Amino acid sequence: MKPQQKKSQYTLAELTNGLDEVTILGDPQCVISGVGTLKQAAPNQIAFLMNPLYKKYLANTQAAAVIVSQSDAPECPVNAVISRDPYYTYAKIAAYFADKPIFNAGIHPTVVVGANCEIDATVCIGPYCVIGDNVKLARNVILGPGTIIGERVTIDEDTSIDAKVIIYYDVKIGKRVQIFSGTVIGSDGFGLAKHKGQWQKVPQLGSVIIEDDVEIGANCAIDRGAIEDTVLERCVKLDNLVQIGHNVRIGENTAIAGCVGIAGSATIGKNCLIGGAAGLNGHISITDNVMITGMTAVTKTIKEAGVYSSGVGGLVTNLEWRKSSARLHRLEQLNQRVKVLESLLEELIERKDS
Repeated sequence: MKPQQKKSQYTLAELTNGLDEVTILGDPQCVISGVGTLKQAAPNQIAFLMNPLYKKYLANTQAAAVIVSQSDAPECPVNAVISRDPYYTYAKIAAYFADKPIFNAGIHPTVVVGANCEIDATVCIGPYCVIGDNVKLARNVILGPGTIIGERVTIDEDTSIDAKVIIYYDVKIGKRVQIFSGTVIGSDGFGLAKHKGQWQKVPQLGSVIIEDDVEIGANCAIDRGAIEDTVLERCVKLDNLVQIGHNVRIGENTAIAGCVGIAGSATIGKNCLIGGAAGLNGHISITDNVMITGMTAVTKTIKEAGVYSSGVGGLVTNLEWRKSSARLHRLEQLNQRVKVLESLLEELIERKDS
């Protein structure tokens, strides 16, 4: 259960090894021991430039190297790592310096394991976990302290689950999934039938399927399906505090920011982006390649790709919303002009009458 040690420094050649469409302008043997911003990086750190707002800091950076685009490379005063996608390259390089501990295989003596479980020898299970009956944990699965895994749960290889996550019975989780602390997966969906003035609970008979390479932030809640399963397809990314209702299906590569709520039986397509605090009605469909801006209320199905926002008038395209918003901010000015025109009209009427 002891953490493995990582290297504290790497050469630029090591950091860029295997990265496509990346070249080094300068010394490939330059030693890097951390990452920093253009403005505050130390002489042994690497920085990156993607947003043009920060280009003003490039000329005076103290970094040992900077990840830049081809167009910015001539202005880089230090070693340049030239990339077609500087932010992606930064993400790959920064991973070398992540200080999260990597634990060796082992099961802590305080762990409670149910009957008929299949736990690979490479699995790491932290203190005070509870594993239900008939659970399958594949190679290199990590369970953080206090995590609870319900009966008949299947977790595939290289999946990491942080402390105090609760996964209910019959949930299936794929490979290389990351689940952060406090998340609950597979609790009952909000199914109620009203009869003679009283609520009757509707049994939630489905489950939850999490496909490969999904990331689920802290304190999310993903409800099990009422009949069919709730499904998060490959490479879905959820921020913290996201609520996914029962029978929701989210298409691959869709990213959802914090505090979003998705009501039951909604279907979201592939490659969508949903901004923070957006709310989606149940039983609607969102097509592929849709961007929903923050705090948007999505009350109807979206059939065409594009950017959507909502305001007083409900959901419209982002362009329409921006036009309406601009008009709204000019209302006071327009109101004053109307008053002036009314005054002039009254004067004209008085002159005519006289």
